[in-house]
Amino acid sequence: MPKSVYEFAATSIMGLPKSLRDYEGKVLLIVNTASKCGFTPQYGGLQELYERYHDQGFEVLGFPCNQFAGQEPGGADDIQQFCQVNYGVTFPMFDKVNVNGSETHPLFKHLKKRAPGALGIKAIKWNFTKFLVDQEGNVVERFEPNVEPADIAPAIEALLNAD
Repeated sequence: MPKSVYEFAATSIMGLPKSLRDYEGKVLLIVNTASKCGFTPQYGGLQELYERYHDQGFEVLGFPCNQFAGQEPGGADDIQQFCQVNYGVTFPMFDKVNVNGSETHPLFKHLKKRAPGALGIKAIKWNFTKFLVDQEGNVVERFEPNVEPADIAPAIEALLNAD
């Protein structure tokens, strides 16, 4: 069983393989995203967190997902353009993934196992579920979609300032 998120790889939104080991030693916020969701404006808050903490060793990793009411119907180019034009997203984005079901991306299987939701339910309920990961690749906390990115700042700061 994998011990850290660094043991996983994903496909970047540009279609290139990307090892999460490239983010070793950084605090990560891994988020399943969508362009046509009521929570889509959180892209702006995620970008603000990225800009505020990136120089201190923080990364936001966005994983588009079309499993919730078809709210991410576009292809990689559409998603990338939407995020850049509407929210100025510069944090790393990845290719679309499944976060639930038999085709769940291995990274999200790991995240859900390490940080189940309320009542121990592992399934992701909706877009913009966020997983906070420490510098060693350990999943520290899960934040449900209704938690605004700004509300996660204290937890990010605590990890960044931990010895």
